[in-house]
Parts: sequence; structure tokens; C-alpha cells
Amino acid sequence: MQKKYGKATRDAYGEVIIEMGRENPNIVVLDADLSKSTKTAKFGETFPDRFFNVGIMEANLVGVASGLAACGKIPFISSFATFLISKGYDQLRMGVSYSELGVKVVASHGGISIGEDGASQMSIEDLALTSTLPGMSVMVPADEFSARALIRQSAEIPGAVYIRTGRPKAPLIYDASSKFEIGKANRLRSGKDVSIVANGLLVYEALEAAEELEKLGIQAGVIDMHTVKPIDEQMLLEEARKTGHIVVAEEHQIWGGLGSAVARFLSQHHPCKMEFVAIQDTYAESGLPDEVMEKYGLTAPYVVKAAQRVLKKS
Repeated sequence: MQKKYGKATRDAYGEVIIEMGRENPNIVVLDADLSKSTKTAKFGETFPDRFFNVGIMEANLVGVASGLAACGKIPFISSFATFLISKGYDQLRMGVSYSELGVKVVASHGGISIGEDGASQMSIEDLALTSTLPGMSVMVPADEFSARALIRQSAEIPGAVYIRTGRPKAPLIYDASSKFEIGKANRLRSGKDVSIVANGLLVYEALEAAEELEKLGIQAGVIDMHTVKPIDEQMLLEEARKTGHIVVAEEHQIWGGLGSAVARFLSQHHPCKMEFVAIQDTYAESGLPDEVMEKYGLTAPYVVKAAQRVLKKS
């Protein structure tokens, strides 16, 4: 398939949050001194009385947002994913999750595709950590259109939300007419032999892999599981019953991410053959984004190999 790049999902966030701010005066935005990178700066310029830069204090960022949520506001908070989740986790646990407050966390620079910034700024644990928080929905949009839709919907649901956005421009999967629903996966391709369940940048890689597999006589379905929690159980059951072979592909540590969520559900309800494409229990080094993704096995050829492995288990 021809790769056509759209905007980075962080750029989509920066645009849609201004639109949402015009529509809803209760939306406020908070940042931890990274607004140019997270793309919240223009919201601050447009609505200076509804934008709060708390400085390089991620724990305080979450605490202030909790207070605003308790007062009836809809706070969207942003920083680099690894900083916000790692440094603000106790406040997310007690101030947001335990307190059942609707703080919306939209964190940028997720995964290793940030490239040159290196391991200290690469978030590979964020989905595992946020998924363990009771009541928090967790999402990874694949492109600018899914990012806009999921961010919009996150303001409409009562609970806490975590949405991971990325630094690089994302290949286009969807268009403005595409439909999304939190907790409902999108089937992008049907197949009878193997099902590839992916999110984020790995959705495009899964589609490319499916085309390569077709040349080998293997029909692969592709599912965009943009919502890790709550996971689309119905879609997983349909695919497991149809193909009996599942490959999960994600830009996350292999422990605790989408793969773990899929395996947990299917092991309980419809056990089947599975393989996983993910970061293999390691931190990544600095490098160009495409080179880093290739080195750590997060490209289409690795998805093809995983599909071939899972089919050999039959």
C-alpha cells in the first residue's frame, strides 16, 4: 500500500483542543512547561485564562487538574508521556482514579518512535501503568483523524482518560468521514487465516504486513484496537473464532500493554494461538525514528514473521 503521511497525532491534539475550547467553556488545559512540544501552546494563546503552565512539576500538574475536575471543569493535561506517568503516578492513582475524577491525560512522545531523544524520554511503560488504574480508559490513536475523534469523545465521557500521542508524522489510515467509538475497535481488513490486532503506528505496519502475507497465500485480517481499556471483547471473540490465530502488534514494552490485555481476555473466553510484536523487555537507544523502529522489531516484516510463526503452531 502507498504510504501517505498526515500530521502527527500530537499536532491533531493541538488543533482539536482549540475547537473543543470554543465549544465548551468548561474545558481547561494544563501543561508542565512543554506546551510547544505537546502542542497545547496555541490553546494557551487562544484562551489565556483557561491555560495553566505549572512548570516542570508533573505531580503538581495532576494535583491541580484533580482540583479543577472536582470543581466541575474538564481538565486536559499534557506533558511527555514518560514524565507525566512516571512522575505523576501517585497523584493519578489517588487524586484521579481513587477520587473518580474526569481528568483527561493526553500525553505526547509515546513509544520509541520519538527517535533521537533517547531512552530517558521514550515512554514504553505508559499503557501498562495507566491500564492498572481503576476507571481509567486508555487509548492509542493511529493517525490524526482517529486522534481528533477519540480526544473529542474523551471530553464527553465522565471518567478519567489516558490518550497517547506521538512525535512523528503518522501514516494516514482514515479520513474525515471515518467513524470511531471509545471501546470499539475498527476492522480495517478481513481475513480467514490470521488476525493482526494493533494500535498506534503499528496499525499501518499491520496493513503492510497483511499485503505481504497475501502474496504468500495467507489472508490476514487487521484490527485497529485503538482502545486498550475497555478492550473490544466482541471484536476479539469474532476474530479468535474466525481465524484461531492472533498476532498483537504495539509500540510498547511487551509486558502489560495491548498484548497482555488481549491475551488475558482470550485465555478466559476463547483460547487460541497467539504471537506478539512489541519491545522485548528493553530500553531503546537513540536514533532516527525509522531506524529505531526497525532495530527493535516494530515494522511490517516482523509482523509478517509473527504471523508465519503463529500459523506454524497449528
